[in-house]
Amino acid sequence: MTIEKSNLLLERQLLLQLGDRLKRLRKTQRLGTVELAARAGMTRNTLRAVESGDPAPSIGTYLRVMSILGVGGDLALLAGDVLQAAPAGSAAARSWHPAPVVQVHVRADPTRHQLQDLQSLALHEEAVRLAKADPAQVQQAQDTLQRWLATGDVRSAALWREWSDILKAGAWRKVLARTRRAQQLRQASPLVTILPPDTRQAILEQVGELQKGVAMGDELDDAPEGQP
Repeated sequence: MTIEKSNLLLERQLLLQLGDRLKRLRKTQRLGTVELAARAGMTRNTLRAVESGDPAPSIGTYLRVMSILGVGGDLALLAGDVLQAAPAGSAAARSWHPAPVVQVHVRADPTRHQLQDLQSLALHEEAVRLAKADPAQVQQAQDTLQRWLATGDVRSAALWREWSDILKAGAWRKVLARTRRAQQLRQASPLVTILPPDTRQAILEQVGELQKGVAMGDELDDAPEGQP
């Protein structure tokens, strides 16, 4: 399908892919995180956030890393005039020959559990946003957690106890990270229970769109009037 409105899940997937690409480039160029962070004038934690596709770092931070790795031109192309329409009245604008159609098809790889991870991450990012805006939501999650702990499920007990500390401290970055432990925590999460049904459904619908594939870019238009 072609994207027609803002799709937060798509934007998140693009950032994750960008972070993965930058990490691969760093390793290909045999640069350590300490060296690259120093050359970019940032901390290793900031560099890790960039390589994780974290939306928190500024676009300038991403650009510094991209420039050092030799792919700053990608962003320069987007910002440059080459992608602008031909000036009105110019020969290019009057031409019957259609401009090249440029589209990028984005989808997550279901064979690598990317969709499940992305869905879980999106649900938790929205739940964290709600929790920050309304502390009462945190209490609701804590109440749910206590009910789960009372069941005596020993398989999830360790994760739930860790969640108890996370909810008390508001240690949200711990569950929004792209680590194996963060994935495990999200799988045993009481936090997503605070999401309104319509919010959850909207995210699930975006997952479905991304699974089918989303086309970003130009669409084929009808031929100009008078064209054979």
